[in-house]
Amino acid sequence: MSGRRRSSVELGHDAFLDIVANLVGILIILVVILGTQTHHVTEMMRAESEVEDELDSTDSSSPVATRSQLDELGQMAMRAASAQRESMELEAKLRRYDAQVQQLDTARGKLLDLLGVAEAAWEDAQSKLDQSKVRGAKLQREIHEIEGELAELAGTKDRLANEKAPLVAVEHLPTPMAKTVFGDEIDLRLKAGRLSVVPVEILMKDIKEDVQRMTRKPGNAAATVGPMRDYIANYVIERTVERVSQNGRSGMAMTARLGAVAFEPLTESVGQPIGEVLRNRSFLDVELAGRDPNATTITVWVYPDSFGELRQLKEHLYQRGFATASRPLMEGQAIIFSSSGTRSKAQ
Repeated sequence: MSGRRRSSVELGHDAFLDIVANLVGILIILVVILGTQTHHVTEMMRAESEVEDELDSTDSSSPVATRSQLDELGQMAMRAASAQRESMELEAKLRRYDAQVQQLDTARGKLLDLLGVAEAAWEDAQSKLDQSKVRGAKLQREIHEIEGELAELAGTKDRLANEKAPLVAVEHLPTPMAKTVFGDEIDLRLKAGRLSVVPVEILMKDIKEDVQRMTRKPGNAAATVGPMRDYIANYVIERTVERVSQNGRSGMAMTARLGAVAFEPLTESVGQPIGEVLRNRSFLDVELAGRDPNATTITVWVYPDSFGELRQLKEHLYQRGFATASRPLMEGQAIIFSSSGTRSKAQ
């Protein structure tokens, strides 16, 4: 569409410029013809003047010119003056036409600029429309996938409802007493039978450094640090202006408090299967190396699909002398630390 608009506008301007050019050419030809006639009349007048001078020199008593010659000379002079006047008028018209052509050329340039701006706007609008179509197609595909998952879950629910609940033998560990954790703590994530270490201490250190660089303005501020060992931390800083007292003086000051920190993996498949972790030397051995079992507690953030693997992990850690604290999570829930939360209780 933009190509047809450009061709129609340029064709109209080119046709008009051709007409103006033809008119200018015709006027130039008329000027040349009138100039030639003027030059011819001037030469004739000069020749007659020379003849009269010769006659005056040879015979002063002879007449200068006849009446008819004077009339013809006057007519020729009038035609010469008229031709000169027309020539001047043509030159003035040429100057006006040149000015009009220049104005039209300037207007044509502005129209072409406006046309370019319109084309750019059209292309931008077309690009946004294409992006909207792509997003719509993506959302439609996600809707189909979610509907398929819902249908699969509904079938699983019906199947489980018709099955008898299996009897599960639950073994207990010989450490039923729980105590609140105040020493070193290692945070583990157990989901889909895969175990991974959550680098809480490292990310919390990055958060403190990041908070110091943030602009100190009232209100809440959210940011993200990481990734570190396949995890990131999303946190919120709550800043309020309150009245404080110090040394007997009171005034308004800004207070900042870390609201909540959510630790999330980059991918759901992070970590290693619990069988490989317990069977071979793995990252868990590296984490436990050099730590005092009496001063270190391991907190396991476990999802509903990995309660059986949690039992295996706790038995393994108990044999190595480490106390374990379990933190059950709902499906899709992130590992969240809050200043208003509670500390882990280890067994």
